[in-house]
Amino acid sequence: MKKYLMSGVMALALGLTATAAKAQEKLVVYHWFEYMPQELLDKFTAETGIEVTMDTYDSNESMLASLKAGAIGTYDVAVPGDYMVSIMAGEGLLDTIADGELKNKGNIEAGWADPSFDPGRKHSIPYQWGSTSFAVNRDVYNGDIQTTDILFNPPSELSGRINMLDSQGEVMAMASVHMGIPQCSQDREQLKALNAMLQNAKQHWASFNSDTAKEVLVSGDVAVGQIYDGFSAKAREEGANVEYAYPTQGYVAWMDNVVLLKDAPNRENALKFMDFLLEPENIAAVTNYARYNAGVNGVAEFLDPELATQPEKNPHAKAGPGVFIEVCDQATQAVYDTIWTNLKK
Repeated sequence: MKKYLMSGVMALALGLTATAAKAQEKLVVYHWFEYMPQELLDKFTAETGIEVTMDTYDSNESMLASLKAGAIGTYDVAVPGDYMVSIMAGEGLLDTIADGELKNKGNIEAGWADPSFDPGRKHSIPYQWGSTSFAVNRDVYNGDIQTTDILFNPPSELSGRINMLDSQGEVMAMASVHMGIPQCSQDREQLKALNAMLQNAKQHWASFNSDTAKEVLVSGDVAVGQIYDGFSAKAREEGANVEYAYPTQGYVAWMDNVVLLKDAPNRENALKFMDFLLEPENIAAVTNYARYNAGVNGVAEFLDPELATQPEKNPHAKAGPGVFIEVCDQATQAVYDTIWTNLKK
């Protein structure tokens, strides 16, 4: 009897230990705001027993600054844009994903499997991709909006009613597109002209804000908002009479990516999460929520049908080219940083 009782006690103790270990399984995610449905995180936890904690940021630059200021070792994964993956890898902030560590890596679409910002996908997987342009309230302005003048040299009806993203990459890239100059120009005259143009445009802007870029359009606080295409679609769905522009000069294209961070405290759980997001049904849930595009094969059958006809996903025939944000050399970047700092004063 004692023997059986002892065996039962030991079994109970082992069971409690296993339950406690499972309860302690964690994952800490550093993510953009309003970009992943809670239901998907709940599904991951239900399937794996891993509890997810998520902190948010509103720009690639603020995420980088936070990690460099000491947050490395706090988070397991982050979701930087394409150019920021290159920067983070160059600064030693990313861990390497060994061959075979992601069983679903083969699900990545061929076009996104070997990107220039992360050759061979050694540090990242695709998350979502889309564009950055601007949306205009058609109750306020019914003129031509397919020009970057709307942001940088607006008509009087829109002056003082423009919100710009609080994101150096997007603002400076769009400014370069507007002026028709290289993003990483080293020409002193071009840089002086860029600075002057931005300082003049600033008088027409009401705010720099990323985390409420959609809300200020929906509320009518601004009539124009530099914005991501998915946010523009959500603003329309929430009742704002806005139209998303694809300027003839061009617009910004981007891909956000889930990266494995250096010194991730829960590395194995991070890899499980990345594999989870490479399942078509799971990443499709992000696309349906955020209204962008996935970079994974097999998502089509899980997508909301209306996404195919969403105006923000269908540039008009005269739209200019989409350009990815470029990574400048250190000296050139320092000049752009100064221009940005002075613009924000």
